[in-house]
Amino acid sequence: QVHLVESGGGLVQAGGSLRLSCAASGWFVSTFAMGWFRQVPGKEREFVATITWNGDTTSYTDSVKGRFTISRDNAKNSVYLQMASLKPEDTAVYYCARSIYKRRIGVHVSEYDYWGQGTQVTVSS
Repeated sequence: QVHLVESGGGLVQAGGSLRLSCAASGWFVSTFAMGWFRQVPGKEREFVATITWNGDTTSYTDSVKGRFTISRDNAKNSVYLQMASLKPEDTAVYYCARSIYKRRIGVHVSEYDYWGQGTQVTVSS
């Protein structure tokens, strides 16, 4: 079975940093691109960042460019999201997801087939 488990969320002050981790089991992350999304109550889940299977290509939503960094460690079967200079508007539940692609960049929810349970990130002002 495919499982994704996020960790690392929490409460942080504006300007602070957090590192989210996503551990996969039941399959090898090296065979797929991976992504991070986030969602606030009452809004649609939105794309945050994605990384291809070997890490050679990444993509970010405009609002996090220069502040967030997605990375992966295929040997540890894990993906990470380093978040810096956090803002209150970054507050959301963050989800790790497996892309349906290996080499292509996907930014839509429909381009991801497995999801973790999410981890809450709260940024106080």
